Amino acid sequence: MIARDLISDVIPVLKTSDTGARALSLMEIFRISHLPIIDNQEFLGLISDTDIYDMGIMDEPLGNHRLTLFSPFVLADQHIYEVIEIASRMKLTVIPVLDENKHYLGIIGLSDLVSHFSDITAAHEQGAVFVLEMDHHDYSLSQITQIIESNNSRILSLYIKNVEDSNRLDVTIKINNRDLTSILKTFDRYNYHVKASYMDDENLSSFYQNRLEQFMRYLDV
Repeated sequence: MIARDLISDVIPVLKTSDTGARALSLMEIFRISHLPIIDNQEFLGLISDTDIYDMGIMDEPLGNHRLTLFSPFVLADQHIYEVIEIASRMKLTVIPVLDENKHYLGIIGLSDLVSHFSDITAAHEQGAVFVLEMDHHDYSLSQITQIIESNNSRILSLYIKNVEDSNRLDVTIKINNRDLTSILKTFDRYNYHVKASYMDDENLSSFYQNRLEQFMRYLDV
C-alpha cells in the first residue's frame, strides 16, 4: 500500500487568498491541526492552527503575510510505513503527497492512516489472533508458517514488536481459522511460548481496541 492509494478525497487545501479564519474553520470541521497551502500545483507548505493564532491573521488573506511554513511531504510511491513514520516523527495530522516533479497530488489524513492500519492488521477479516514470545535468534518465519499451514490455516497478518529492555520479540499473528486449539498445541510441542490468544468476538474487539490505542500513542499527534 503506497501513499497514492491513501489520498483523501474530502480534505480541502488552502490558497494564499484564504483567510486565517477560513483555515481554522476547515481544521475544526475535519478535526485536523494542519492544512496545505497550494499555488496551482505548487505545494507552498503546511500551516497549523498555532501558526494562525500566533500571527494574528484571522481576517486577512494568508498571502498578505510572510509565512514561514514547514514543508514535510511524501512521494506518491512511498510505502504506508514511511507515511506513518513521518506523521509520527513530525507530529502531523495530515501528510501532503507530491509526484516526482514535486507537484501537489493530495493529502493523507490521520483518519485515513488509522483506517488503513486496520486493513494492514486484517482487523475486518474472520479469524483468530495469538501472540508468540521468543528470543530474537529463535525467530523463524518459515517454521512459524509451516506450523500454521500444517494445521490447515493461513496467515492473514503478522507483525513483530521488540519487548522493551530485553532481547525478546512479541510476534502477533492473525490466521483465517477461528479455532486455535490444534495450532497452539503444535506450537507448544515445538517449545514456543504462546503469550496470549484471542478467539471469541469480545476478546478480539478488546485486542484490536488495544492495538489501535497503541498505534495512536505511536503517532502521538
